[in-house]
Amino acid sequence: MQRCSINPSVIPPKLNRRIPVFTDDPGWHGKRLKEAFAARGREAVFVSLKDCHLELMQGRPGVHIPGFEDGLPDGAFVRGVPGGTLQQVIVRLDVLHALKMLGVVVYNDGRAVERTVDKAMTSFLLHHHHVPTPPTWVCESREHAHSVILRETMAGRSLVIKPLFGSQGQGVRLLTRESPFPVPMEEHVDGLYYLQHYVDSGEGAWHDHRVFIIDGQVAGAMVRHGSSWVNNVAQGGRCEFLAPDGDVAELALAAARAVDIDYCGVDVIRDRQDRLYVLEVNSIPAWKGLQGVVDHDVAQTLVDDFLSKISDAQSILAIAS
Repeated sequence: MQRCSINPSVIPPKLNRRIPVFTDDPGWHGKRLKEAFAARGREAVFVSLKDCHLELMQGRPGVHIPGFEDGLPDGAFVRGVPGGTLQQVIVRLDVLHALKMLGVVVYNDGRAVERTVDKAMTSFLLHHHHVPTPPTWVCESREHAHSVILRETMAGRSLVIKPLFGSQGQGVRLLTRESPFPVPMEEHVDGLYYLQHYVDSGEGAWHDHRVFIIDGQVAGAMVRHGSSWVNNVAQGGRCEFLAPDGDVAELALAAARAVDIDYCGVDVIRDRQDRLYVLEVNSIPAWKGLQGVVDHDVAQTLVDDFLSKISDAQSILAIAS
Protein backbone atom coordinates (compact mmCIF):
# COMPACT_ATOMS: atom_id res chain seq x y z
CA MET A 1 0.00 0.00 0.00
CA GLN A 2 1.38 3.40 -0.95
CA ARG A 3 1.45 5.84 1.92
CA CYS A 4 2.30 9.53 2.09
CA SER A 5 5.66 9.95 3.84
CA ILE A 6 6.55 13.20 5.54
CA ASN A 7 10.15 14.35 5.39
CA PRO A 8 11.17 15.84 8.75
CA SER A 9 13.10 18.57 6.95
CA VAL A 10 9.89 20.03 5.52
CA ILE A 11 7.96 20.18 8.80
CA PRO A 12 7.33 23.89 9.44
CA PRO A 13 9.34 25.10 12.46
CA LYS A 14 6.18 26.47 14.08
CA LEU A 15 4.86 22.95 14.62
CA ASN A 16 5.44 21.30 17.97
CA ARG A 17 7.70 18.36 17.21
CA ARG A 18 6.58 16.56 20.38
CA ILE A 19 3.56 14.29 20.08
CA PRO A 20 1.65 12.91 23.08
CA VAL A 21 0.88 9.22 22.76
CA PHE A 22 -1.91 8.46 25.19
CA THR A 23 -1.17 5.14 26.88
CA ASP A 24 -0.64 3.66 30.33
CA ASP A 25 1.56 0.83 29.06
CA PRO A 26 3.82 1.78 26.11
CA GLY A 27 5.38 -1.70 25.83
CA TRP A 28 6.26 -3.11 22.41
CA HIS A 29 3.77 -0.92 20.56
CA GLY A 30 4.99 2.24 22.25
CA LYS A 31 8.59 1.41 21.33
CA ARG A 32 7.64 0.92 17.68
CA LEU A 33 5.67 4.16 17.59
CA LYS A 34 8.51 6.09 19.24
CA GLU A 35 10.92 4.80 16.57
CA ALA A 36 8.47 5.64 13.78
CA PHE A 37 7.95 9.19 15.06
CA ALA A 38 11.71 9.67 15.46
CA ALA A 39 12.20 8.61 11.83
CA ARG A 40 10.01 11.58 10.86
CA GLY A 41 11.72 14.08 13.15
CA ARG A 42 9.09 13.92 15.89
CA GLU A 43 9.36 12.90 19.54
CA ALA A 44 6.69 10.61 21.02
CA VAL A 45 5.88 11.46 24.64
CA PHE A 46 3.90 8.85 26.57
CA VAL A 47 1.08 10.34 28.63
CA SER A 48 -1.79 8.73 30.52
CA LEU A 49 -5.23 10.21 29.98
CA LYS A 50 -5.64 9.79 33.74
CA ASP A 51 -3.08 12.58 34.18
CA CYS A 52 -4.80 14.98 31.79
CA HIS A 53 -7.51 17.31 32.99
CA LEU A 54 -9.84 20.10 31.98
CA GLU A 55 -8.67 23.51 33.17
CA LEU A 56 -11.33 26.08 32.35
CA MET A 57 -9.77 29.41 33.26
CA GLN A 58 -9.32 32.71 31.48
CA GLY A 59 -6.31 32.57 29.18
CA ARG A 60 -6.02 28.78 29.26
CA PRO A 61 -6.96 26.52 26.32
CA GLY A 62 -9.16 24.35 28.52
CA VAL A 63 -7.21 21.08 28.41
CA HIS A 64 -4.01 20.36 30.34
CA ILE A 65 -1.62 17.68 29.07
CA PRO A 66 1.39 17.04 31.32
CA GLY A 67 4.57 18.13 29.56
CA PHE A 68 2.70 20.46 27.19
CA GLU A 69 2.30 23.45 29.48
CA ASP A 70 3.76 25.81 26.84
CA GLY A 71 1.02 25.00 24.34
CA LEU A 72 -1.13 22.23 22.99
CA PRO A 73 0.40 19.84 20.45
CA ASP A 74 -0.79 19.82 16.85
CA GLY A 75 -1.71 16.15 17.17
CA ALA A 76 -2.29 13.39 19.73
CA PHE A 77 -2.04 9.66 19.09
CA VAL A 78 -4.47 7.52 21.13
CA ARG A 79 -2.95 4.18 22.05
CA GLY A 80 -5.06 3.50 25.16
CA VAL A 81 -8.01 4.81 27.14
CA PRO A 82 -7.70 3.44 30.69
CA GLY A 83 -10.73 1.88 32.33
CA GLY A 84 -12.32 3.25 35.47
CA THR A 85 -15.66 4.35 36.79
CA LEU A 86 -18.22 5.64 34.31
CA GLN A 87 -17.44 9.21 35.38
CA GLN A 88 -13.70 8.73 34.96
CA VAL A 89 -14.05 7.22 31.49
CA ILE A 90 -16.43 10.00 30.42
CA VAL A 91 -13.93 12.69 31.46
CA ARG A 92 -11.07 10.91 29.67
CA LEU A 93 -13.17 10.89 26.51
CA ASP A 94 -14.09 14.53 27.19
CA VAL A 95 -10.38 15.34 26.98
CA LEU A 96 -10.21 13.75 23.52
CA HIS A 97 -13.36 15.57 22.37
CA ALA A 98 -12.09 18.90 23.72
CA LEU A 99 -8.68 18.53 22.06
CA LYS A 100 -10.33 17.97 18.70
CA MET A 101 -12.54 21.04 19.22
CA LEU A 102 -9.38 23.03 19.96
CA GLY A 103 -7.89 22.06 16.61
CA VAL A 104 -5.67 19.19 17.76
CA VAL A 105 -5.66 16.21 15.37
CA VAL A 106 -6.72 13.27 17.56
CA TYR A 107 -6.01 9.80 16.13
CA ASN A 108 -8.39 7.94 16.70
CA ASP A 109 -10.69 10.64 17.99
CA GLY A 110 -13.07 10.36 20.94
CA ARG A 111 -16.10 9.65 18.78
CA ALA A 112 -14.42 6.73 17.03
CA VAL A 113 -13.25 5.32 20.36
CA GLU A 114 -16.76 5.61 21.82
CA ARG A 115 -18.32 3.82 18.85
CA THR A 116 -15.95 0.87 19.01
CA VAL A 117 -14.99 0.38 22.65
CA ASP A 118 -18.73 -0.20 23.23
CA LYS A 119 -19.51 -3.51 21.51
CA ALA A 120 -23.25 -2.78 21.55
CA MET A 121 -22.84 0.40 19.49
CA THR A 122 -20.38 -1.30 17.14
CA SER A 123 -22.87 -4.11 16.54
CA PHE A 124 -25.68 -1.60 16.00
CA LEU A 125 -23.67 0.42 13.46
CA LEU A 126 -22.68 -2.72 11.55
CA HIS A 127 -26.32 -3.84 11.50
CA HIS A 128 -27.53 -0.34 10.54
CA HIS A 129 -25.11 -0.18 7.59
CA HIS A 130 -26.00 -3.73 6.45
CA VAL A 131 -22.56 -5.15 7.23
CA PRO A 132 -23.03 -8.87 8.01
CA THR A 133 -22.56 -9.49 11.73
CA PRO A 134 -23.91 -12.33 13.90
CA PRO A 135 -27.38 -11.89 15.46
CA THR A 136 -26.85 -10.00 18.72
CA TRP A 137 -28.91 -9.13 21.80
CA VAL A 138 -27.98 -6.53 24.43
CA CYS A 139 -30.22 -6.14 27.45
CA GLU A 140 -30.37 -5.62 31.21
CA SER A 141 -33.38 -7.86 31.81
CA ARG A 142 -32.44 -11.25 33.21
CA GLU A 143 -35.83 -12.55 32.10
CA HIS A 144 -35.30 -11.43 28.52
CA ALA A 145 -31.75 -12.76 28.43
CA HIS A 146 -32.98 -16.10 29.76
CA SER A 147 -35.66 -16.31 27.08
CA VAL A 148 -33.10 -15.55 24.32
CA ILE A 149 -30.62 -18.11 25.65
CA LEU A 150 -33.32 -20.75 26.06
CA ARG A 151 -34.85 -20.16 22.63
CA GLU A 152 -31.53 -20.11 20.77
CA THR A 153 -29.83 -23.02 22.52
CA MET A 154 -32.96 -25.21 22.34
CA ALA A 155 -32.91 -24.58 18.59
CA GLY A 156 -29.35 -25.94 18.51
CA ARG A 157 -27.60 -22.57 18.23
CA SER A 158 -24.78 -21.76 20.63
CA LEU A 159 -24.29 -18.25 21.97
CA VAL A 160 -21.30 -16.23 23.08
CA ILE A 161 -21.61 -13.88 26.06
CA LYS A 162 -19.09 -11.04 26.12
CA PRO A 163 -18.27 -8.08 28.33
CA LEU A 164 -19.47 -4.87 26.70
CA PHE A 165 -16.02 -3.37 27.20
CA GLY A 166 -12.95 -5.52 26.77
CA SER A 167 -10.57 -6.99 24.24
CA GLN A 168 -8.16 -9.83 23.50
CA GLY A 169 -10.82 -12.44 24.17
CA GLN A 170 -10.95 -11.80 27.91
CA GLY A 171 -14.19 -12.65 29.70
CA VAL A 172 -15.77 -14.31 26.64
CA ARG A 173 -17.82 -17.47 27.33
CA LEU A 174 -19.58 -19.99 25.14
CA LEU A 175 -23.18 -20.96 26.03
CA THR A 176 -24.74 -24.19 24.85
CA ARG A 177 -27.91 -26.10 25.78
CA GLU A 178 -26.00 -27.73 28.65
CA SER A 179 -24.54 -24.49 30.05
CA PRO A 180 -25.87 -23.14 33.36
CA PHE A 181 -27.62 -19.79 33.05
CA PRO A 182 -24.90 -17.13 33.38
CA VAL A 183 -24.81 -14.42 35.97
CA PRO A 184 -24.78 -11.16 33.93
CA MET A 185 -21.05 -10.63 33.36
CA GLU A 186 -20.50 -10.18 37.08
CA GLU A 187 -16.76 -9.81 36.64
CA HIS A 188 -17.19 -6.96 34.18
CA VAL A 189 -20.49 -5.07 34.13
CA ASP A 190 -23.21 -5.86 36.65
CA GLY A 191 -26.66 -6.46 35.25
CA LEU A 192 -25.90 -6.45 31.53
CA TYR A 193 -26.06 -9.22 28.91
CA TYR A 194 -24.31 -8.97 25.54
CA LEU A 195 -25.23 -12.12 23.64
CA GLN A 196 -24.21 -13.08 20.13
CA HIS A 197 -24.59 -16.14 17.93
CA TYR A 198 -21.50 -18.34 18.01
CA VAL A 199 -20.02 -18.66 14.51
CA ASP A 200 -18.40 -22.05 14.00
CA SER A 201 -15.31 -21.68 11.80
CA GLY A 202 -14.62 -25.42 11.94
CA GLU A 203 -14.39 -27.64 14.99
CA GLY A 204 -10.72 -28.37 15.69
CA ALA A 205 -9.67 -25.96 12.93
CA TRP A 206 -10.75 -22.72 14.59
CA HIS A 207 -9.66 -19.58 12.82
CA ASP A 208 -10.68 -16.03 12.02
CA HIS A 209 -9.18 -13.03 10.23
CA ARG A 210 -7.77 -9.73 11.44
CA VAL A 211 -7.68 -6.95 8.87
CA PHE A 212 -5.77 -3.78 9.74
CA ILE A 213 -7.18 -0.69 8.05
CA ILE A 214 -5.55 2.74 7.85
CA ASP A 215 -7.25 5.68 6.15
CA GLY A 216 -9.72 3.50 4.24
CA GLN A 217 -7.08 1.10 2.91
CA VAL A 218 -5.98 -2.37 3.98
CA ALA A 219 -2.56 -2.03 5.62
CA GLY A 220 -2.22 -5.75 6.32
CA ALA A 221 -4.23 -8.85 7.05
CA MET A 222 -3.72 -12.21 8.70
CA VAL A 223 -5.45 -15.45 9.58
CA ARG A 224 -5.44 -16.32 13.29
CA HIS A 225 -5.52 -20.03 14.09
CA GLY A 226 -6.55 -20.90 17.63
CA SER A 227 -6.19 -23.97 19.82
CA SER A 228 -9.79 -23.29 20.88
CA TRP A 229 -12.69 -21.27 19.50
CA VAL A 230 -11.05 -18.06 20.84
CA ASN A 231 -8.43 -17.09 18.24
CA ASN A 232 -6.93 -13.88 19.67
CA VAL A 233 -3.14 -13.66 19.59
CA ALA A 234 -3.23 -12.78 23.31
CA GLN A 235 -4.98 -16.12 23.88
CA GLY A 236 -2.32 -18.07 21.98
CA GLY A 237 -3.57 -17.68 18.41
CA ARG A 238 -1.08 -18.46 15.62
CA CYS A 239 -0.78 -15.84 12.85
CA GLU A 240 -0.52 -16.46 9.12
CA PHE A 241 -0.27 -13.96 6.26
CA LEU A 242 -3.46 -13.17 4.35
CA ALA A 243 -3.51 -11.31 1.04
CA PRO A 244 -4.89 -7.80 1.64
CA ASP A 245 -7.67 -8.10 -0.92
CA GLY A 246 -10.66 -10.32 -1.68
CA ASP A 247 -13.96 -10.76 0.13
CA VAL A 248 -12.52 -10.65 3.67
CA ALA A 249 -10.78 -7.33 2.98
CA GLU A 250 -13.86 -5.83 1.31
CA LEU A 251 -16.06 -6.73 4.27
CA ALA A 252 -13.52 -5.26 6.71
CA LEU A 253 -13.41 -2.02 4.72
CA ALA A 254 -17.21 -1.82 4.85
CA ALA A 255 -17.06 -2.25 8.63
CA ALA A 256 -14.49 0.56 8.97
CA ARG A 257 -16.72 2.85 6.90
CA ALA A 258 -19.72 1.95 9.08
CA VAL A 259 -17.98 3.18 12.24
CA ASP A 260 -16.19 6.09 10.49
CA ILE A 261 -12.67 5.70 11.83
CA ASP A 262 -9.08 6.68 10.96
CA TYR A 263 -7.55 3.27 11.63
CA CYS A 264 -8.78 0.02 13.15
CA GLY A 265 -8.44 -3.73 13.40
CA VAL A 266 -11.47 -5.61 12.07
CA ASP A 267 -12.17 -9.20 13.11
CA VAL A 268 -13.87 -11.25 10.38
CA ILE A 269 -14.91 -14.89 10.58
CA ARG A 270 -16.04 -17.36 7.91
CA ASP A 271 -18.51 -20.08 8.92
CA ARG A 272 -18.78 -23.63 7.62
CA GLN A 273 -21.24 -22.47 4.93
CA ASP A 274 -18.63 -19.99 3.61
CA ARG A 275 -20.51 -16.95 4.96
CA LEU A 276 -18.51 -14.04 6.33
CA TYR A 277 -19.36 -12.03 9.44
CA VAL A 278 -17.70 -9.09 11.19
CA LEU A 279 -17.27 -9.86 14.88
CA GLU A 280 -15.60 -6.68 16.17
CA VAL A 281 -13.98 -3.41 15.17
CA ASN A 282 -11.12 -2.33 17.43
CA SER A 283 -10.17 1.37 17.55
CA ILE A 284 -7.00 0.73 19.56
CA PRO A 285 -5.77 -2.43 17.84
CA ALA A 286 -2.59 -4.31 18.61
CA TRP A 287 -0.43 -5.22 15.62
CA LYS A 288 2.42 -7.28 17.07
CA GLY A 289 1.05 -10.48 15.53
CA LEU A 290 0.40 -8.76 12.21
CA GLN A 291 3.91 -7.28 12.12
CA GLY A 292 5.26 -10.82 12.21
CA VAL A 293 3.59 -11.73 8.90
CA VAL A 294 3.90 -8.52 6.82
CA ASP A 295 7.07 -7.04 5.37
CA HIS A 296 6.35 -3.34 5.96
CA ASP A 297 6.51 -1.38 9.21
CA VAL A 298 2.93 -1.05 10.47
CA ALA A 299 3.88 1.58 13.06
CA GLN A 300 5.54 3.71 10.38
CA THR A 301 2.45 3.45 8.17
CA LEU A 302 0.29 4.60 11.10
CA VAL A 303 2.60 7.49 11.96
CA ASP A 304 2.85 8.63 8.33
CA ASP A 305 -0.94 8.67 7.98
CA PHE A 306 -1.30 10.55 11.27
CA LEU A 307 1.31 13.13 10.29
CA SER A 308 -0.30 13.58 6.87
CA LYS A 309 -3.56 14.46 8.64
CA ILE A 310 -1.71 17.04 10.75
CA SER A 311 -0.16 18.46 7.58
CA ASP A 312 -3.58 18.63 5.90
CA ALA A 313 -5.07 20.38 8.93
CA GLN A 314 -2.23 22.92 8.98
CA SER A 315 -2.71 23.59 5.25
CA ILE A 316 -6.44 24.20 5.71
CA LEU A 317 -5.66 26.52 8.63
CA ALA A 318 -3.13 28.46 6.55
CA ILE A 319 -5.62 28.90 3.70
CA ALA A 320 -8.37 30.00 6.09
CA SER A 321 -6.11 32.61 7.68
